[in-house]
Amino acid sequence: MLPQISPDTTQIVALLALVAAMLTFVEYVSAYPSLIEFRDAPPFNRTRFLALFFLVVLMTLIVRGAEAPTPMTGPLRGIGHDIGVAMDFPFSPVRLMVLAAPTEASEPARDLIRSLAGLSYLISIGTLVIFVALVRLLDWPLRKGAFNFFVNLPLFDPTTGGDVLLRLKRDSHINVALGFLLPFLFPALMKLASLWGFAPDIMKSQHLIWTMVAWSFLPASLIMRGVALMRIADLIEEKRRRAYAQAELQLA
Repeated sequence: MLPQISPDTTQIVALLALVAAMLTFVEYVSAYPSLIEFRDAPPFNRTRFLALFFLVVLMTLIVRGAEAPTPMTGPLRGIGHDIGVAMDFPFSPVRLMVLAAPTEASEPARDLIRSLAGLSYLISIGTLVIFVALVRLLDWPLRKGAFNFFVNLPLFDPTTGGDVLLRLKRDSHINVALGFLLPFLFPALMKLASLWGFAPDIMKSQHLIWTMVAWSFLPASLIMRGVALMRIADLIEEKRRRAYAQAELQLA
C-alpha cells in the first residue's frame, strides 16, 4: 500500500504472509495444538487479529497520504492528530514515543509520530475494553461449551512447577504488569538501542509503521493474555470449590 516499495520487499512480504497462513491453517485443523493459545476459545485470537489488521491498515493509510493522498487521508490524519494531541501530556506513553524520535526529526515528522502513536494507543485500549467486556458480559470462554485446557493452552504444562492455580495467577500478574509497563519502557529501549546503532529508523515509513504496531499491539496482547489466564484460574478455583463442597456433603 505504501508508494515506492521495491519488488523485492513485496515478494518477501507475500512469502511471509503465505508462511503465516499455512502455519495458522495447520494449527487450526490439527487435533493436537502446538503453538497457538486459546485456539478453541473465540474470539480471543479473532480480536487480536482484527486489532492488528486495523493498526497496520489505518497507519499505512495515514503515512501513504503524505505522498499519495486519498479521500480517507484527511479524516484519518485529523483523527490521529486530535487523539495524539489529547494523549500527549507529560510522562504519557505518547509523549515518550514522540521524545524517542531522532533529534534531527522535523516538526512535521514529530507530528506524524504523535498522530500514529495516539491512534495506535487508542486502538489498543479499545481492544482491551472489548475483550474485558466479552469476558465479563458474555461469560467467555464458556458460552460455547466446556473449556479444554490442553487444546487452548498447549504451551502450559500443568504437571510441573507446583499448583496449577497459583501458576496461572502468577503468569497472569506478570503478563498484565509487562503489558502495562511496556509502552513506557519501549521508547527508553529505543533510545538505548539508538546509542548502539540497533534502533529502527522511524524516519522510514515501513520502520515507523511496524514500530508503532509493536509498541501498541504487544502490550495489549500481553494484557489480554493476562486477563484470559486469570479468567481460567477463576474457573478452576470455582470448580475446586464446588468439588470440595460436594465432597463435604457426601461425608456428612
